Amino acid sequence: MGLVEIGKSAKQAAFQLSQCTTSQKNAALNGIADLLEQKSESILAANQRDIQNAQDNALSAAVLDRLLLTGDRLISIANDVRKVAMLTDPVGEVIDGSILGSGLKLQRHRVPLGVIGVIYEARPNVTIDIASLCLKTGNAAILRGGKETVHTNKAMIDIIQHALAQSKLPTTAIQSINDPDRKYINELLKLDQYVDMIIPRGGAALHKLCREQSTIPVITGGIGVCHLFVDESMDFAKALPIIINAKTQRPSTCNTLETLLVHANIAKQFLPKLSQAMADNAVVLHADPESFAILKGLPANVSVVTDEELRQEWLAKDLNVVIVDSLEHAVSHIREYGSAHSDGILTRSLANAEKFVNLVDSAAVYVNASTRFTDGAQFGLGAEVAVSTQKLHARGPMGLEALTTYKWVGYGDDLIRD
Repeated sequence: MGLVEIGKSAKQAAFQLSQCTTSQKNAALNGIADLLEQKSESILAANQRDIQNAQDNALSAAVLDRLLLTGDRLISIANDVRKVAMLTDPVGEVIDGSILGSGLKLQRHRVPLGVIGVIYEARPNVTIDIASLCLKTGNAAILRGGKETVHTNKAMIDIIQHALAQSKLPTTAIQSINDPDRKYINELLKLDQYVDMIIPRGGAALHKLCREQSTIPVITGGIGVCHLFVDESMDFAKALPIIINAKTQRPSTCNTLETLLVHANIAKQFLPKLSQAMADNAVVLHADPESFAILKGLPANVSVVTDEELRQEWLAKDLNVVIVDSLEHAVSHIREYGSAHSDGILTRSLANAEKFVNLVDSAAVYVNASTRFTDGAQFGLGAEVAVSTQKLHARGPMGLEALTTYKWVGYGDDLIRD
């Protein structure tokens, strides 16, 4: 089936889904979750083919981690689908309303967006996350995963379409472009007759391509140059576990800590403790000249950080360390080097916490918490299609409501306009 035919069938499927009841959609979602567990052996076997190909092509450890499925990860993915089924269906919600002076009763009704095109790389869990959220909100989806995940994605799409057929929903509601040729990305970006939104999930180059080439609205994000600022009031024993979690809990994710900012007044006392903790967790440090002078010769491996490194995602067990002389200096650094994804302050000062929250304009801002919480499931959204760092339409983890829009509905008693 060509891309135009995929688009046409997706548009028709979206119309059909928009008329479905919540119970019909939930039945399909629970069917997907059950099949993921029942067919786990075949999914994991397909995933091992992708892992072997990735190893043969010497892909990085970060890519391999994002690509890998295990039995436990698959169970977690299935459970996330069940959680989406349990969430309140936003479609049909009356957002607000009023009666105008003319007598017109006006309401805003929440409705599906239509057809969502998603382009992503080595993240097989994204296939299920997107499918479940789109189905719940009555949207169709056209998925284009990376060549690294071709076997895993095919196995998952087969399961999704099987569950749709069992629930008597259109199997073309969730489709994938399986050909790895990059020309299909450019074609998808121009399919504005049928596709209502494009969501890229990958590196900066993919986001740039979509912004520049798409004739369809694009939601960008997922590039996480995340920061934590340790101010001079913070309890060291409380700060270190948060930093360790933010950096090491799963380093290959976009909500992982990449740069630690440390107040100058505590640097000489705090950095030796940080070095030991990072050495214990096999984290390599990249320090500005001032912090390098303190960290050199301490347990953790350390080198002088470059300007380029301060602007990039490590997606690995590497951490930048920068000394700042004030909260304002920390905010200035975040504004210069951050990606407006997730940034936080570790403090015992309520005034500093409030000031940081007011000054830092990121999609998620934390006080005394790990950046790893920026996640659809952690936010109670069930899952996410992406983490948006934009300000229009959606921001942060994009759950159900972010996949809807609204229409105005006016009720009159044979009204005409004066």
